[in-house]
Amino acid sequence: MSGFVKVWIKLWILFAVSGCINPPERQPTELHLQLPKTWSVSVDFDQLADQSWVASLGDPVLSKLVDEALTDNFDLRSTAARIEAAIAQARIDGSGLWPQLSFAPGYQYSQIRSAGFGSAQFSVFEALFNLSWEIDVWGRIRDFRQAAAEEAEAAHFDYQAAQLSLAARIAQNYFALQEAVLQTHVATRSVADRSVIADLVQGRFDRGLARGLDVRLALTDLANAKSQQVQAENRVQLVTRQLETLLGRYPDGSLSSILEISGQPGTVVAALPAAGNDWTLPEPPQALAAGLPSELLTRRPDLIAAFTRLRAADARLQSTQKLLLPRITLTAAGGTRDTALTELIDPRAVAWNVFAGMAQPLFTGGRIRGNIHLNAARVEEALNRYQSVALNAFREVEQALAAEEWLREQEQALREAVRQTEASQELALYAYRHGFIQILTLLDSYRSKFNAQSAHLAVKQQLLNNRINLYLALGGSV
Repeated sequence: MSGFVKVWIKLWILFAVSGCINPPERQPTELHLQLPKTWSVSVDFDQLADQSWVASLGDPVLSKLVDEALTDNFDLRSTAARIEAAIAQARIDGSGLWPQLSFAPGYQYSQIRSAGFGSAQFSVFEALFNLSWEIDVWGRIRDFRQAAAEEAEAAHFDYQAAQLSLAARIAQNYFALQEAVLQTHVATRSVADRSVIADLVQGRFDRGLARGLDVRLALTDLANAKSQQVQAENRVQLVTRQLETLLGRYPDGSLSSILEISGQPGTVVAALPAAGNDWTLPEPPQALAAGLPSELLTRRPDLIAAFTRLRAADARLQSTQKLLLPRITLTAAGGTRDTALTELIDPRAVAWNVFAGMAQPLFTGGRIRGNIHLNAARVEEALNRYQSVALNAFREVEQALAAEEWLREQEQALREAVRQTEASQELALYAYRHGFIQILTLLDSYRSKFNAQSAHLAVKQQLLNNRINLYLALGGSV
């Protein structure tokens, strides 16, 4: 046996062994991070609840809006179309596992002219079949198909993540709209209170008990209050149109088909009290199960999608490496050929030829090696991308858990501030009427009350936003 043949046999054995190697079996917890056993902020529950977080908010209007958005939002529909495209691509990439058969009928007409002999005409009919099949000995095509299937699965988890994100944006815009309406009520009441003060100062001025400057200051304060009212009303229409766009509706500023509308266009009063001093936003549910940090890796759709794309990159690299191995193909051709169309169906006229061959790449100008290096780099990219998404997910949960505690303390402080400013306003009004204080002190008490009420509503809405952010960070079902 010559030395060349021995070397070739050794290379063949090496390729055969390498062809049996499967992509690495990765686990979602294989991160270059030291995961803690619990979150840094203590929570009451260790197990994640499987309850829909939208339903846990206990607002049927919100649930209806979320259902509508999940059906009609155009961005979500676009994501769903990407799933169909990924599934179709998986079918295309997996088609190489099967024989490729084609039918090529034909007709040929020829006319031959010869000097002194006239001309001759020929008509030939053909009914030919061609078959080609690459036998996937090393699993190269199966790896390629597996990569496409993983990409399709990742697209499915992208869709789940998009659903979760859309539901969160609907909920946040819904509560932002409620807060904007309440801010309008507060501003309207503030204008009414400042009008009473302006009339009071004007009456005292007419009786010679107040200066002209006091009247100007009261009227200036009233004008500022009206400006704040207009600003609050403008924010209502801005948030309304944002919400309508997310719902897939034309942004005309009206949600009358689902939400109750007050006397002014675009003003939502659903879930709000009709009158009184207790206008406020709903409280977030008290019980919250945050689970364990390790559970997040198999719960959040975007994390699962990133990990699935890492597995797809592994399979694609494995398929590319197998391009170095010999490729075994089977080709066949057959059919009939005759001058008479009726003779084509005669089985005795059918002829076949079959060829089995092997092709071993020897020199490709670096194309195969380049593809291997390219896909190896993409594996590294997908691995680091997965770890980056995971790290950001942990940050979002930790951040939302910590903010929950601080926002509750802030809400309690602002609630007390509202109570104190309401009491101080009554005392200031009494003192001004009896000449104990100047007009600036009275006006300042009204401004303090308005600012405290507005800030309290804002932090209540931040509490709801933060709770929704926490639900979004934890993943789960809508």
